[in-house]
Amino acid sequence: MRRAVCPGSFDPIHNGHLEVIARAANLFDEVIVAVSTNYAKKYRFGLEERIEMARRTLSAISGIIVEPMGDGLLAEYCRQRGASAIVKGLRSSGDFDYELPMAIMNRQLTGVETVFLPAEAHYVHLSSTLVKEVHDLGGDVSEFVPRSVMARLAERSAGDAGR
Repeated sequence: MRRAVCPGSFDPIHNGHLEVIARAANLFDEVIVAVSTNYAKKYRFGLEERIEMARRTLSAISGIIVEPMGDGLLAEYCRQRGASAIVKGLRSSGDFDYELPMAIMNRQLTGVETVFLPAEAHYVHLSSTLVKEVHDLGGDVSEFVPRSVMARLAERSAGDAGR
């Protein structure tokens, strides 16, 4: 079985993420969506909420597992889960410049390869941070996130950031 890991904080998961994950599901038998926590970041949604939103929005795609990544190195997580690849979406050359050194290190640590998938043109501007900022300032982000995520965003105000 060819297994890949698609890691991210997904705060919140948006249509750009979904598009990359769906494409990864076409390339691999199983894709683990590993929801991570970067302790340097402040999150709008807690880990369990981010996992639940990802599970809800990805439930129609076969071969997808959503789980917390936990602490530690991504390369080691992939080794433990039997994944041969990490899938990363790229929006720009800046993403590539940021991701390439990590891809090389992950390969050197455990042999796991990184597969870069370029974002669809209509998603290259999307980021979770931008979605939250636009929403907080009263903008309509409904075309960029699944309905269930839109409902969660509506429940939260900017004052709840960092929870």
